[in-house]
Parts: sequence; C-alpha cells; structure tokens
Amino acid sequence: MSRKFVDSHVNLHGEPYADDLDEVLDRATSAGVSAMIAISDRLDNTNAIKAIADARPNIWRSVGVHPHHAKDFPDLSAEKLVALANDPKVVGIGETGLDFHYEYSDREVQTPNLLAHIDASRRTGLPIILHTRNADPAVIDILTSEMEKGAFTPLLHCYTGGWELAETALNFNGYISFSGIITFKKADDVRAVAEQAPLDRIILETDCPYLAPAPHRGRRNEPAYLPHVAEKLAEIKGVDVEEIAQRTTENFYKLFSRAEAPQ
Repeated sequence: MSRKFVDSHVNLHGEPYADDLDEVLDRATSAGVSAMIAISDRLDNTNAIKAIADARPNIWRSVGVHPHHAKDFPDLSAEKLVALANDPKVVGIGETGLDFHYEYSDREVQTPNLLAHIDASRRTGLPIILHTRNADPAVIDILTSEMEKGAFTPLLHCYTGGWELAETALNFNGYISFSGIITFKKADDVRAVAEQAPLDRIILETDCPYLAPAPHRGRRNEPAYLPHVAEKLAEIKGVDVEEIAQRTTENFYKLFSRAEAPQ
C-alpha cells in the first residue's frame, strides 16, 4: 500500500490486546499504518508501555497521567515527568487534561495534574497531549494563562469540543487530532470543527481500543481502522485520501519532532 498513515494515539497495554497484540500490529501494517504512539494513562503502566515501544521501531510512547487517574497520583510533579521523558522513545507528555463529564477525579485534583504536565512540556519541549471533555472554558483559561509563563505546544486529542477551544490551541501553534468520532452519525459538531481547522494542523488517531469508526462501531477498535478516519476527513475537506495521508503524516512528524520516520 502506497498510502502511509500514523496513528497518533493508541492504548495498546492491558487486557484488550493481551492475547493478540502482534496480530493487531500486523493488520495495522497491512492497512498502511506505518507508525504510532503508545499513550500513557498511569505512571504504574510505564514499564508495560515502554516494553511495547522498545520492542518495535515504529512505536513511540508518551509519559503522563490521564485526568481520570489524577486522584491516584496526587504528588505528581513536573520533575517526575521530565525524568521519565529522558528516553528517546518518549515523544510526548500526557495524556492529561480536564474531564468534567465523568469526574472520576475531582476537579480540584485534575487541575494541578494538568499544570504539572504543562510545566513538563515546557521544560522538555515535547508536545502536551490534551484530553478535554465538558471543560472547554477551563482549558482555554489554563492554556491562556500558562502560555504567558512560557510557550509549549498543545495537541487537542480525540477532539470533541467547540471551535473556541480549537481556535485557542491553533493560535498557540497547537494541533488537533480527530478520531473515528468524525464518522459517527450524530457528530456534526465535530465534523464542523474538522472542516474549519487548517489541514496543516490536523493529525489522525484511533484512540483504540475505544471509539471504533464506522463501519466497525461496537467492535474493539484497532490501528488498522485508521484509514476509515482518513477517508471521512478527506470527504469533509474535499480532497483525496492520498493527500490526507501525506499531510497528516507530515504534520505528525513536525509536531512530534523527536520521532523519526521509519525508512
């Protein structure tokens, strides 16, 4: 396959792929997915994620604590994240952010968790991978105030928010990642943001094993389904899939500059 995609957000560790990870990754290669980032959700999963990335030249990883788990790491510091990021396979900070939908961690705990990640992103120069749900105004305020202390590069991952937050991140030289959600029938608002966002600031992801795109909804998601996201984005943008593959892959390596494209 001539088209090459990059899946910027995969959750490969843990039970969903415990029995068939190699087969999942083989299918991804066959589908044209040339590289991916294994995302950190908890620090105590670091070794498992590291093992997956270290065993494969086309998988990088992040370090961070998802806002759902912020309560479990109340003493998380930027220094800890910076130390964990001292590995050439680590290309991003996060996934972090604010989730005011589920609130598995209290808002008062989520905010300092996010601030530690921002500080680590600023210190390392690595992009920060942001999860935002029902928290657009709060994230806008934090991004705006924190940028005054020193620049960092935000990535709005698996984007479902409004245009105001998207525009804020773009104005701070940030990027937006779209997932299989753009294929969902009721996701008109997300498609509207994708239509308006400049193509030179968009990357792709599956967020697998969650959010399988049409026509695979209801199944376990996997990186091999990424072309369905690309096809829908091509439709939204009025371009062909080859252009989406080329542009989003170029954007990925520009954003995650520590990653090197497989030869």
